[in-house]
Amino acid sequence: MSIKRYGIEGSTGTGGQHLPFSSAVEAGGWLYISGQTPMVNGEIVEGSIIEQSRLAIQNCLDIMEAAKFTLENIVHVKVILTDPRYFQSFNKVFYDFFSEYPPARICCVADLVVDCKVEVDITCFNPKKT
Repeated sequence: MSIKRYGIEGSTGTGGQHLPFSSAVEAGGWLYISGQTPMVNGEIVEGSIIEQSRLAIQNCLDIMEAAKFTLENIVHVKVILTDPRYFQSFNKVFYDFFSEYPPARICCVADLVVDCKVEVDITCFNPKKT
């Protein structure tokens, strides 16, 4: 079994710092996407929980697409919200993305190390890639 790492060549975080981890790792048909925040070009995009949720999820989907995985391949999603009052709004965004192929999910509330409202990571499996 081989391991392929995505995004190690130039991922940047806030302040332009190089991030010391892969955007995703693929092994044995599995794709593990690192937690994604509502970030574009190393900067957090300000906005409501709805706007930030859409961007965090889309960042995950962009990584999936680059690795040739699809929505059907999503097995599990982990979500961290910084405020429990965001839960209902996040669920609406989640439904917009995943209603056709609903994955398993956990959602918790915690502080994040960057100044945003949400972080999302996704785990995928594609049996054709084993």
